[in-house]
Amino acid sequence: MHTLVKPNAWVVLRLPSDSLKPIQIVPNTIVSLGKYGTFSGNLILDRPYNLTYELLDRQPGEKDSRLRIVPASELHADTIAEESTASSPQPGEDVIIGGDGVEYQLVGEDGKVIMRSNRETIDDSARQTLTMEEIEALKREGTGAGKDLIAKLMLSHTGIEQKTAFSLAKYKLLKTKKYLRRFTILPMDVPTLTQFWMAEKDAGKILEMRNEMLSLLGSWANVHFAEGLPGVEGGRWLVVDETGGLLVAAMAERMGILYAPEDSKETDPEEKDENTHHKDEPPLATSNTITLVHNNTQPNLSLLKYFLYDPTTTTPQCPPHPLHTHLHSLSWLQLIHPEKDTTYSNPVLPLSPSALLELRSGKRGTHFRKLRRYKRTSQIVNQTRAGGFDGLAIATTMDPASILRNTIHLLRGGAQIAIYSPVIEPLVNLSDLYSTSRRTAFIQQPPQSFQDLDEEEIVKWQGDEDFPLNPTLILNASVQSARIRRWQVLPGRTHPVMTGRGGAEGYLWTGVRVIPAKGRVEARGKFAKKRKAEDLVVGGETPQSVNGGETGLVVDKKSEEDLGNPAAPPPAKKEKLDVADSALVAAEREPIAMRHESDVEMAES
Repeated sequence: MHTLVKPNAWVVLRLPSDSLKPIQIVPNTIVSLGKYGTFSGNLILDRPYNLTYELLDRQPGEKDSRLRIVPASELHADTIAEESTASSPQPGEDVIIGGDGVEYQLVGEDGKVIMRSNRETIDDSARQTLTMEEIEALKREGTGAGKDLIAKLMLSHTGIEQKTAFSLAKYKLLKTKKYLRRFTILPMDVPTLTQFWMAEKDAGKILEMRNEMLSLLGSWANVHFAEGLPGVEGGRWLVVDETGGLLVAAMAERMGILYAPEDSKETDPEEKDENTHHKDEPPLATSNTITLVHNNTQPNLSLLKYFLYDPTTTTPQCPPHPLHTHLHSLSWLQLIHPEKDTTYSNPVLPLSPSALLELRSGKRGTHFRKLRRYKRTSQIVNQTRAGGFDGLAIATTMDPASILRNTIHLLRGGAQIAIYSPVIEPLVNLSDLYSTSRRTAFIQQPPQSFQDLDEEEIVKWQGDEDFPLNPTLILNASVQSARIRRWQVLPGRTHPVMTGRGGAEGYLWTGVRVIPAKGRVEARGKFAKKRKAEDLVVGGETPQSVNGGETGLVVDKKSEEDLGNPAAPPPAKKEKLDVADSALVAAEREPIAMRHESDVEMAES
C-alpha cells in the first residue's frame, strides 16, 4: 500500500459526521464536499495519509478554499484538558454529588464550576435564541472554519448552565459534527471499503459480508502470499465471488497483489515491433494466482476500480497492474464444457508479417485483440481444468453443493475450503452431505454407479439420489458465525450500542479436501494393559489371556485333546467381565475366534 497520495488514486475522506466519502484525486480538478466547501485536489497530492485538514475561509477573488493541517494537539485538546484537570484538580471547587452517586459537573456563564442534576433539564429548540435565518447567515460567512458558529450557538443557548458535563460534551460534539469544516484522508483498503458499503451503500450487493466474516473466510481458506520458485507452481486459489469483487480484493490484499507498485514505469515505445506496432502481453503467472469462476460473459469486479484495476480492458495497462497477470477469470461454461464456448473452440492463428502489412490499422488492431483474448482464454481454461489448487473460497447465493460437485476434483489433497452464505440453511444441508453417518454408509455400501467407475472418474462422480456428493472427499465439515458488537462503556450506563445495523447474520462453512486411502487400512497402537487374573473368573478355572493378556479379554484354557482335533468345536466359554469391558467384548468376539483358529494351526505344526 502506498504511503502518499498519488495522482489518480482513490482515497476515503472521513467527514466530521463520521461518514465516509470515496473520491479519486485527479490532478488539476476541484473536490467538492457539499456543504463543507470545495478545494483543489492538487493540495493533497504527495502528502501522507491519515492527516486531518481544515477548510479555511475563502480569500477575496478565490473560488475554492485553502487547506490547513490540523495538529494533533488541537485535535485532542478536549481530552488533554480533561486528563490534566483530573490529575490536578483546582482547590476550592465544591463538588456536589447526586443522590445516585454520580457527579454532575456544570460550567456557568461566570466560569464557576457547579454540580447539579439534569433531571429537570428541558432541551428543545425554544431554548436556542438564534433564528434559522441568523444561523444560515453565519454559515454563509463561514468564519473560523465553523468554530465561530459553534461558539455562538453554545453562548445563545438559554439552558446551557443547566447541562451536566456529559450533556454539555454531547451537545458540543453534535454541533461540531454538523458545522465544523474538517476532513481526514484515509487510504483505500479492503476494511474501509467494506465499512463504506455496509454503512452507506447497498449492503446487499456484497451479500452483507462484514469485515469479521471476510477475515474469517480468508483465514480458513489459508490465503497467503505463496510465490513459487522459477519453474515451480504453487499458491493457486479457486474463487467464486458474487460480491462485486470484494472477496477477490480481500484475497489479493493477503497475497500482496492488490496494489500497483510505486516504481512502475511505462514501456519504452521503441520496444514495440516496427512493422506491427504491437506490444506483447506479459505472460500469465503460474503461482500466487486467483482463478475466478463467474456466471456471465464478463466477471462482475466493479469494486476493483477503487484499486486502479479495470477487468474489462482488452489491452495491457500502463503501468501494469499485478492483477492483470495473477487474476485469471473464466465462466462456468468454459470450465465444464469448454468445447461449447465460442472463444475457446474457435482458435485465432497469428498472421505473417506480410499479411499484417496488407491490413488496415483498425483491422490489424482487431486481429491483435482477438489473438490476445484467445491465447489468454485457452491458457486459463487449460490450467484450471488441470487442477491442483491450494484452496477454494466461495461467497455466493448459489447452491454450494452444485459448486462443489464441479470443483472438488480441481483441489489437491489438504486444500482448505471456505464458503460464505448470508443464511444458514444451504450450509446446514451441505454439512449433512459430508456428515460422519453418511460417510460411514457410503464406505460400507457404495452406490452401484460409483463401483463401476475407474480411478480417474471416481473424483468426478456426480452423485445420485442417496449420495448427491462423495462424502469421503471432505473431512471436518463445520458451520460457524462471528459478529463484532460495539458497546457503550460508561459508569452505570454500560450496554450494547442500540443503533447497530441489523441485516443478515452471515455464516461460514469450512472443510478440508482429502484423498481417500486405497486398499485395507489397519490401525495399530498401544493396547490395554494385562488385567489381574483374580479380577476375572472363567468357569471356576484359572483363566489365561489371549496373546499374553494384551487385549484384556480372558478365555478358557484349551485342552490338548481339543488342540489335536481341529474339527471339534470350541467349548462354551463363560466370562465375567467388568461393566466397562462389556462394550469391548462384542467388538472383540470375532478377532478372538480368529485367534483360536491360529492357535490350532500352530498346535498342528
